[in-house]
Amino acid sequence: MFFLYQILIIILLVFSPLIILNRILKKKEDPTRFKEKFCIPSKKRVTGNLIWFHGASVGEFLSIVPLVYELEKNKSIHQILITSSTLSSAQIFKKYKFKKTIHQFFPIDWIFYSYKFLNYWKPTITIFIESEIWPSIYKVINKKNIPLLLLNARITKKTFNKWQRIKYFSHSIFKNISKAYPQNNETYKYLKKLNVSNVKKIGNLKLVNNGHDSFIKLNKNLLKNLNGRNVWCASSTHPGEEIICSKAHINLKKRYKNLLTIIIPRHIHRAGRIVQEIKNLKLNVVLHSSHPNNLRDTDVYLVDTYGETKKFYQSTNIVFMGKSLTGNGGQNPLEPAMLGATILHGRNIDNFRDTYKLLNKLKITKVVKNTNHLTDLVNKLMIRPNDKKNYLKIEKIGKKILNETKDEINNLLNNEIKKT
Repeated sequence: MFFLYQILIIILLVFSPLIILNRILKKKEDPTRFKEKFCIPSKKRVTGNLIWFHGASVGEFLSIVPLVYELEKNKSIHQILITSSTLSSAQIFKKYKFKKTIHQFFPIDWIFYSYKFLNYWKPTITIFIESEIWPSIYKVINKKNIPLLLLNARITKKTFNKWQRIKYFSHSIFKNISKAYPQNNETYKYLKKLNVSNVKKIGNLKLVNNGHDSFIKLNKNLLKNLNGRNVWCASSTHPGEEIICSKAHINLKKRYKNLLTIIIPRHIHRAGRIVQEIKNLKLNVVLHSSHPNNLRDTDVYLVDTYGETKKFYQSTNIVFMGKSLTGNGGQNPLEPAMLGATILHGRNIDNFRDTYKLLNKLKITKVVKNTNHLTDLVNKLMIRPNDKKNYLKIEKIGKKILNETKDEINNLLNNEIKKT
């Protein structure tokens, strides 16, 4: 199976010039730094201990930002390398003021590149984030006896079932993980079944407050337009949910004349269709990408760009999380919850059941049944927002998770230093 995987990677490499060119034209690839994906580094490796983190994109990177700042305080760590696969994550990285930390793009998972990458960077510890499982690099990390951690690990039932179909191959990959730290109970169970011998529960790193991202905020003109409006937000919505939220807006507007509903669809390529659906309800909808100067007569503000959800969460205390009424599995509610929003959601939240269980215990979530119920809940929260004391409990939990994770990595590093 591993041999077949390598053949598929080689076929990908043959067509990679066309793929890269197409991605550059679509502005999804850096026109100069794409070479890093072919194992041509643009940064230098400094002498001493190096910790390597890898996460797929923006979400994984943001989840480790507070941890990276803490690890930079450790004098035994001389350099921290963060790799990711997307241009957006590289652009976000530039906004943080790290001292020891650099960014490179993750190399294509060909066995030859894996050896070349590890021979150049020589990490003391490797740390992969959430669902980043790569057969070639895992295999070489194991051969070089480098500790491999799977941090904030997340495996859904759907993903687990896929790995089970190729059980022998998946076990040969997962056995390379030295230690895994699942973000929920479901993942803990799946990791055990996937041949990971050392699994420890600490908690979800996304509960850690990122106090280093003050630059993430809306522009002054948009903030001015939002000021004085009754604002609520529907985020990561899926087909059908935009209609439900828009109908709730119609109901709410009878009471709140200055109401503004912000809708952030999970997939922005649907923006055109969503606009038409909202217009069919006789509502005035404006696209975020149009950079409007005035929102006075706007009913629905549709965010058709990626990577800006946090900016809008800062402007409201009420957030409906999508993929929970008409979709399946739900979306992660932690980011808006940590910014002080009450989370409204449907019953389909299987992918984040542990997270919702915690937030429900803290009394900052409410289940939505239908349009009228959504209308009623938003109205009540407009009149009386949630008690902010509950959100301080999240911060306390997050600090504990951060400190335990930091200690785990520092202890492992000390053990590796003693071996040399």
